[in-house]
Amino acid sequence: MGKLAVAGLRSVLVVLLAGSLFVQGVMVPLLAVDMNGLRPEYAYLRTPILVITVLGVVTAQVVVVCVWRLVTMVRRGTVFSTAAFRYVHIVIGAFVAAALLVFSLAVVLAPGEAVAPGVVLLLCGVVVAVLGVALIVLVLRMLLAQAVARDIEAAQMQAELEEVI
Repeated sequence: MGKLAVAGLRSVLVVLLAGSLFVQGVMVPLLAVDMNGLRPEYAYLRTPILVITVLGVVTAQVVVVCVWRLVTMVRRGTVFSTAAFRYVHIVIGAFVAAALLVFSLAVVLAPGEAVAPGVVLLLCGVVVAVLGVALIVLVLRMLLAQAVARDIEAAQMQAELEEVI
């Protein structure tokens, strides 16, 4: 991975992390203030929506930090090691958690007339999409496992060859 690509990706990750901190520090409190004006029959939605929003942002932050660590490993040439699996597993877990959070939002919004039924259906579509991303990362994890196995095998063959020579 070239220096320019690493710098570009890291720039994107910094912007995403800064944006997520802005959402947590500014937008969520503003959302909480706005939700104080909910009609009384929908007041019960305030806390679940705020909690789901904050936890959703945390899952995004976890993914950003893990991708940063993986990019660092790529830059150092150590990504084809078992240490990379820890970060990949965390990313998969974060995507699954995000899907569960979106599903829980759909469940919270489904009863009553708080939102149109189409919104709940759209949220369920988002759940499927996020789970799809988790499955893609899982497939990439399998490719990483094959690459690590090949790397270990190549190192063993190299050691055997050096013994013969």
